[in-house]
Amino acid sequence: MNERIYLSPPHMGDQERELLLDAFDSNWIAPLGPHVDAFEQEFCEVTGACHAAALSSGTAAIHLALILAGVGPGDEVLVSTLTFSATINPIYYVGATPVFVDSDHATWNMDPALVCEEMERRAATGNLPKALILVHLYGQAADTQPIADACEKYGIALIEDAAEALGARYHGEQPGASARFAIYSFNGNKIITNSGGGMLTSNDPSVTEAARKLSTQAREPAPHYQHKEIGYNYRMSNLLAAVGRGQLHVLDQRVDARRANYDEYTKLFGDTPGIHFMPEPEGFRSTRWLTCVLINPKEFGASREQVRKHLESLNIEARPVWKPMHQQPAFQGSPCIGGKVADHLFELGLCLPSGSNLTGEQRERVVSAMLATPTRPAAFPRV
Repeated sequence: MNERIYLSPPHMGDQERELLLDAFDSNWIAPLGPHVDAFEQEFCEVTGACHAAALSSGTAAIHLALILAGVGPGDEVLVSTLTFSATINPIYYVGATPVFVDSDHATWNMDPALVCEEMERRAATGNLPKALILVHLYGQAADTQPIADACEKYGIALIEDAAEALGARYHGEQPGASARFAIYSFNGNKIITNSGGGMLTSNDPSVTEAARKLSTQAREPAPHYQHKEIGYNYRMSNLLAAVGRGQLHVLDQRVDARRANYDEYTKLFGDTPGIHFMPEPEGFRSTRWLTCVLINPKEFGASREQVRKHLESLNIEARPVWKPMHQQPAFQGSPCIGGKVADHLFELGLCLPSGSNLTGEQRERVVSAMLATPTRPAAFPRV
């Protein structure tokens, strides 16, 4: 019972090992190579995206998307406040300013009503943002269509951050699949991983062509090293692409396993007062990358943080949901539209162990530990 239960550990199989050894034995070690080309092609086949560029991280993909969208110093970028800082940092890389937008209760993602109101207000004053980064959180798609419609109406570049939502569905479509700019992450804790990679996809081939150039130091096609613009070392290695291909082949199984975690958690908690799961609206299919709950301390008898600390004392990893970016010291002073919903989700929200290799025994151990949080009064149900 002392074995650590991790939040979202990598889940590897034989195919990943075989492809990695193939890349190793071929001596294609550095960035570029046949596995990179194959990974891009297969990623498009699986997601429905038109074109893809394999990169070193999801952060790199956001950075390049902002550059290719023409975002620069003095520009503003609307962006979800409930997200990881990797969504925000590239805005600063290009010298722009983030404008944080609150979540809605239905999806926990960017509130479409707030976006539409803000766009209309800014259009009237001639102060429209240059771009909008829409995050698809914890494996759940945002309500994309009204936000995409507003961006198209006002000529604002839409960048979909689907780092956490590979394998999700929004009215039958992979989030970001039909976008001009969409990014994905293969970080070690994601639903599939190659230890640290990312993908930029687009419905425009010129976007991914430009991304490939910028990501290889913007080298011009010349026999010597010729550069007309500033570039970056952002390309994915052939070794990591091989691992990514193996993981991509089992994406559906990984999604099914994570959704099964959610289903089992809901059964184990039953009608326990004070435990409320992240919703899944009609027409949405979350991957349940992480199973997230809100813990109402008055109903449950213990706060989110009391539960988390108790789990940690039993060698079980759980984390609060993302701390809203408008609360982060690094981004103090940036404007924020709303914020109370995201603040509420952060105050009560906890991410439970959700690995695709999580066992039934481990899930039971998590739930039993939560119900037995010592600070819960004796009047509350315990195990």
